Amino acid sequence: MNLEGYIKNYPFLKSVSRETIEKLEIYISLLQQWNKKINLVSQQGMDQVWKRHVYDSFQLIRYLDSSVKSIADLGSGGGFPGLILALSTDIPVILIESDKRKTIFLREVLRQTKTQATVLCQRIENVNAISVDVVTARALTSLTQLLEFSKNILNKNGYCLFLKGRSIDLEIEEAQKNWKINYKTFSSQTNADGVIVKINQFERVE
Repeated sequence: MNLEGYIKNYPFLKSVSRETIEKLEIYISLLQQWNKKINLVSQQGMDQVWKRHVYDSFQLIRYLDSSVKSIADLGSGGGFPGLILALSTDIPVILIESDKRKTIFLREVLRQTKTQATVLCQRIENVNAISVDVVTARALTSLTQLLEFSKNILNKNGYCLFLKGRSIDLEIEEAQKNWKINYKTFSSQTNADGVIVKINQFERVE
């Protein structure tokens, strides 16, 4: 599908620069190639990659304040949402992924798209010495665990953006047993059951 076809089928791309579109096209091409070797996304996900993965990740951009100077993406995997944010914004992104094969893939996308971002091949709980404005994650683990991961890498004025599903109410209820959280939820534009959770402040329950 050419550029005009993408824009027709995915209206969100109307606001995206041609340079970003080209980067996303390179990324999707590499994802298709590498997905035959390592499990980055399911075949169903690959068939609906623009809506199910790219658009789903891209919608986080509207929740990034103009003051945001750094992002850490937890469990980046095949690149959602962190790599999409790196390709589509000028904000420095740290992609944290413990699977070495996936980090090689992420670095190859960055190389071929000439995009500046940092890839850390580490377990999230072992990451230290970073302090970012925003922490993101998608389809990784429970909200309780995400907050545990985020507490050491988010700066004091930062916030979290998590892409979640239909179980979000239960996850929030469970998280509140361990954390006091100030949060808002927003409906996903790509999935009727999807939710974006923005957590502005959180602290452990004493």
